[in-house]
Amino acid sequence: MALPLSVPEAAAVLVALAAFLLLLICMIAYITAVKMPTLHRHEEEKFFVNAEGRKESVPSIHDPPTKELSVVVPSYNEEERLPLMMDEALDYLEKRQKRDPSFTYEVIVVDDGSKDQTTKVAMKYCKKYGSDKVRVLSLVKNRGKGGAVRMGVFSSRGKKILMADADGATKFADIEKVEEGLKSLQPWPSQMAISCGSRAHLEKDSIAKRSYFRTLLMYGFHFLVWFLCVKEIRDTQCGFKLLTREAALRTFSTLHIERWAFDVELLYIAQCLRIPIAEVAVNWTEIEGSKLVPFWSWLQMGRDLLFIRLRYMTGAWQLETRKYN
Repeated sequence: MALPLSVPEAAAVLVALAAFLLLLICMIAYITAVKMPTLHRHEEEKFFVNAEGRKESVPSIHDPPTKELSVVVPSYNEEERLPLMMDEALDYLEKRQKRDPSFTYEVIVVDDGSKDQTTKVAMKYCKKYGSDKVRVLSLVKNRGKGGAVRMGVFSSRGKKILMADADGATKFADIEKVEEGLKSLQPWPSQMAISCGSRAHLEKDSIAKRSYFRTLLMYGFHFLVWFLCVKEIRDTQCGFKLLTREAALRTFSTLHIERWAFDVELLYIAQCLRIPIAEVAVNWTEIEGSKLVPFWSWLQMGRDLLFIRLRYMTGAWQLETRKYN
């Protein structure tokens, strides 16, 4: 008959088991990693349809910038929420251009393989404002939010590039706040800097409106982000981020994750490359129609956070810059 383990022996067994599990997870993360995914654009995605209905070749982020600002709006089945965001954004941008004629802009709506009329809705704005100001990129298949943002970024012409969600949850005029955040980081090393909109100041109010389960998931996710990846930014997931063109090229060329956790990897890459990052409070309102399924989406993001850390740590992923095809 086996004798029961003493407390020190039991502790040693648990430590050994934990070490074995960690080693096993590291091996799985390394073996399953796609080292440098091909940045491929389907033939149909190399063009956009202008306001006259003709196809034009999309520009490249490797080209010199010709606009002050590019606004990239990833959209998946957003026919209902997109108009409010576009009306607010374009109203602001047009008024700003009238005040300052030297200010130039473009809005790039990236339809991420939608099954509804997202492209049709976005094209109405292209016809109203012209394709020099509003462009619609329709992806052949769904890539995920990160993949859609990257396609927009790599087709942009701006000196600065703003990521903005299609739901319009962030007040668009708050772009001035993130612009100030970007200015506060000058001088920018190698012309690279990032300014992140943040909802961290609204956390107490949001907790009061959430269930205990969703609050627990939120705190768990924030802890994992802090523990595994990004320590200096409290809100990595706000979809309102302003990047210099050089910072966007460097970070998105290295990015591996194309779905919900892409923001975390983007900031992790920036942190590793010592790109300065500002976090700025913005006005934010929760809009109905979120594509996130609370439990499963958070579980997927938790897995992605662990794999981000392990894959860079084990060398499965490298901080390499790839030429976009």
